[in-house]
Amino acid sequence: MTVTIQTAQLHPCTTAPVPTKPAPGRCTAGGPALQQYVHKLAADEVLLTRWRRTGPDAFAVGARWPRQHAFYQSDNGDFDPLLFAETVRQNIPLISHVAYDVPVGHQLIWQDFSYRVDPAALRIEDGPAELELRITCSDVVRRRARLASLTMSVVALRAGRRAATAVARFTSNPPAVYQRLRGERADAQRAMAAATPLTPPIPAALVGRRRAADVVLADSRFPQRWQLRNDTSHPILFDHPVDHSPGMLLLEAARQAAHAQLGSTERIPVGFDAKFYRYIELDEPCWIAAETVRDQDAVEVVALQGGRIGFSCTVTTAPATSA
Repeated sequence: MTVTIQTAQLHPCTTAPVPTKPAPGRCTAGGPALQQYVHKLAADEVLLTRWRRTGPDAFAVGARWPRQHAFYQSDNGDFDPLLFAETVRQNIPLISHVAYDVPVGHQLIWQDFSYRVDPAALRIEDGPAELELRITCSDVVRRRARLASLTMSVVALRAGRRAATAVARFTSNPPAVYQRLRGERADAQRAMAAATPLTPPIPAALVGRRRAADVVLADSRFPQRWQLRNDTSHPILFDHPVDHSPGMLLLEAARQAAHAQLGSTERIPVGFDAKFYRYIELDEPCWIAAETVRDQDAVEVVALQGGRIGFSCTVTTAPATSA
C-alpha cells in the first residue's frame, strides 16, 4: 500500500515533548506521565496505567477501564467492546514514543486494524476492570534511523484470562512528509472550521446509543446507507483538532451501521476487521453503506466519499452475555 492511500490518522500529538528515553513505570490512570504519550487532551480519557519492556520488541502495558465511561458504554451489564479498540489505539502512540523514539509531531497513520473480544470477559463487576496487555511488534521498518511502520499484536488479559486480541498496522510520517501528503488540508483548525453542516441523527435507540449527540449517522435517501456526522464539537471523538475524520469515529460508524442494518442492539460487535484506504475529509459528504453477510452474524460496512471507498470494515456480532 503506497503512502498516497494511507489514511486514518491516529491523533497527531499536541502535548509536551516526549523525553528521549522515558523510564518505564506505573502512572495513575489519566496522569500526565502517560497522557503525553497517548495523544489525549482530556486526562480522564487516558486508559493506560503503566508499561515495561519485556523483550526487544515486546511490552507489557496495564490498562484500567472505568465502570462508567462518558461515551464507551452499554446498557447490558457489559463493557463496550469499542473500549478495547480505544485501548489499543492509545498503545500505538505510547509504544511509538517510549520504545521506538518517534518524535512529537510525527503523524501515526492507521492502515489495518482487527480485533476479537470474548463477550464473557466484558462483564462489569465491582470497581474498574484491570487489564494486562501483552504486546509484540513485528515487521518493523525504519528509514534513516526513524520508525517508518510496524505491526502491533496485542493479547489482553483480565484476571489472567484472555479477554481480547488485536492486530494493528500503522505508519509514522515526519511533519514534512505529512505536509506534502496533505497539502492545504494539513491545517487541522481550518479543516474543522470547514466541516460540512450536521444533519439530524437517526434515532439513538436504533444504534445502541442513549444520547442523540453520540449518534454518528444521519438519514439518507437510500436504504442501507447513512451520512457520516462529523461533529467536531464531540468531546471524545474529537478530543483535539484533526484534519480529517478520526479512525475511532469510523469504527463507531461501522458499529452503529451494523446495529441499524441488523435492526437490533441485542448483539454486540465482538470482532472488527478494518482497512483504511484514504482520508475521509471533513468538508465533503461521506456515506456509510452496510450489507449483512455470513448467516446474519456479520455486517460489511464501507465509507464512500467522492465515489471512492475510504474505509471498510467487517463487524462480527454475538449476543451480549446478558441476552
